[in-house]
Amino acid sequence: MKNFNTVGPRLFAAALLTAAAASPALAEMRCEFKPNAPDQHVVVKGDTLWDISGAFLEKPWCWPQVWGMNRDEIANPHWIYPGQIIYFDRKAGRLRLGNRIGADGGGAGDPSGMRLSPQLRMEGLGKDAVKSIPSGAIEPFLTEPLIVEGDELKDAPRIIATQENHVFIGKGDKAYVRGKLNGGTSFQVFRPGKPLRDPVTKAVVAQEAFYLGTLKLQKEAEPGTDVHTFTVASAKEEMGKGDLLMQAPPMPMQNYVPHPPEVQVDARVLAIYNGVTHAGQNQVVSINRGKLDGLDVGSVLQLYHRGQTVADPGASKGWHNLGQPKVKLPDEEVGSLFIFRVFKHVSYGLIMQVTEPVEVGDVAKTAE
Repeated sequence: MKNFNTVGPRLFAAALLTAAAASPALAEMRCEFKPNAPDQHVVVKGDTLWDISGAFLEKPWCWPQVWGMNRDEIANPHWIYPGQIIYFDRKAGRLRLGNRIGADGGGAGDPSGMRLSPQLRMEGLGKDAVKSIPSGAIEPFLTEPLIVEGDELKDAPRIIATQENHVFIGKGDKAYVRGKLNGGTSFQVFRPGKPLRDPVTKAVVAQEAFYLGTLKLQKEAEPGTDVHTFTVASAKEEMGKGDLLMQAPPMPMQNYVPHPPEVQVDARVLAIYNGVTHAGQNQVVSINRGKLDGLDVGSVLQLYHRGQTVADPGASKGWHNLGQPKVKLPDEEVGSLFIFRVFKHVSYGLIMQVTEPVEVGDVAKTAE
């Protein structure tokens, strides 16, 4: 296999003009192929878009540019499947998609006439398609509402009694719930946790919620009463009187293409999950920016340790009465963050690459 060694920056820049024009953030990105980028990559089961793009690109989130994708295609991408081949068209500075010989009735051959974007396969509706990032690390955060914003807790249905007055209940047990169900029949049970404070403003922006399990409606309240009968469908933790219910959220799309956000984002790490104080690769953190700040699923941010403010003793000579002047050191880049779930003011991100542990208060902002 021949490695990349001849594509010049002017050819590559020309290939990106159309895609970059669709977004100011994309236009500001400096995207380059790796010096040792392969001629092709055969997609195999277990690959992710991040892994594949990282094999070709210095910055994996440059994926939309090298496919010439617009914003609609980023949010609703065509699927890529195991057995297909990603070709590096060096002359055009683009990636192209083809099939292996015998796969889906197609042939590999010369990719020069193939489409510039991933192909769409209707059967299966993406069931076997390559995911954006490793799904196992984020599945609980896709289905469990571990962050509650604003007044979402207000008037939430709650467990007021349990079967045979048990202190805690488990799978198959009955729970009696009071409150408006708004037509819902399947609910998640949670217990409010600590408030999440913005590291900069110190204001409470959300509240953690400890996920306990799920309840299924067995019998809705009869006329003249507002007590509903539920059955515990699943139990991750023990649940009991006072625990709150929320309708199960829809599963968000997992196949968004990695891309820079539409606007410049400057966020801070709010919390680290799994009970640790420092986070590494493939761990989940929350940040203090969300949908209303321009983030969407698939947005990629760079992580930085915030530069410390230190005294400059040399600059204070002759000015002893004024004290030593303070100077802020530059933020130090430590990794990248893939946003996979977005709330109004808060988002979840998976740490994709990291050179040093990430901690609460670290910076997460649009890549330069």
